[in-house]
Amino acid sequence: MTIEQGAEVASVLQDRLNALNDLALTLKHIHWNVVGPHFIAVHEMLDPQVDAVRLMVDAIAERIATLGVAPVGTPGALVKNRTWDDYSIGRDSAIAHLGALDVVYVGVIEAHRKAAKDTEELDDVTNDLLIGHLHELELFHWFVRAHLESAGGALTTGGSETEKTSARKASNATASDRWWTKKTPRKASAPTRASSGCA
Repeated sequence: MTIEQGAEVASVLQDRLNALNDLALTLKHIHWNVVGPHFIAVHEMLDPQVDAVRLMVDAIAERIATLGVAPVGTPGALVKNRTWDDYSIGRDSAIAHLGALDVVYVGVIEAHRKAAKDTEELDDVTNDLLIGHLHELELFHWFVRAHLESAGGALTTGGSETEKTSARKASNATASDRWWTKKTPRKASAPTRASSGCA
């Protein structure tokens, strides 16, 4: 690999470093601000994701350094160079946060796939690193989407392009499910031996 190619790969990796640092912070923000009936499930689901993403950050930073470039991990540089907005949901229900997090993961994974493609011909080691990260990121995305899908596989947030829209759709679908559950009459249960007078 030439010096120029190394610099090109490092530039791709710096963007991924920024995105994953942001993702780790976003996951912790959700962890602290999730409320409602599914609080503990989501709260505890997110910590292992944070830990794994932080390990990805470290691996990317060390790869940048290995390529002879200084990795930049300061908050100011992240905010200055990112191409996305801050996570837009504050204290809200678990399902609203999961709806918004679905959009976040879609963006991170798409950009990670592009980075893997961009480094495919330049650097096998970096390409392999990014593909390994994709395995975990897509797994975490599945964990999130499992809360948003029907048994038939329909996504309650389908077609959403923003975090707020996705959060609203996920919340509305859950509210609609609760309404349906309350309004659906229960079937009469079959008589038991005791209630039918049989001893």
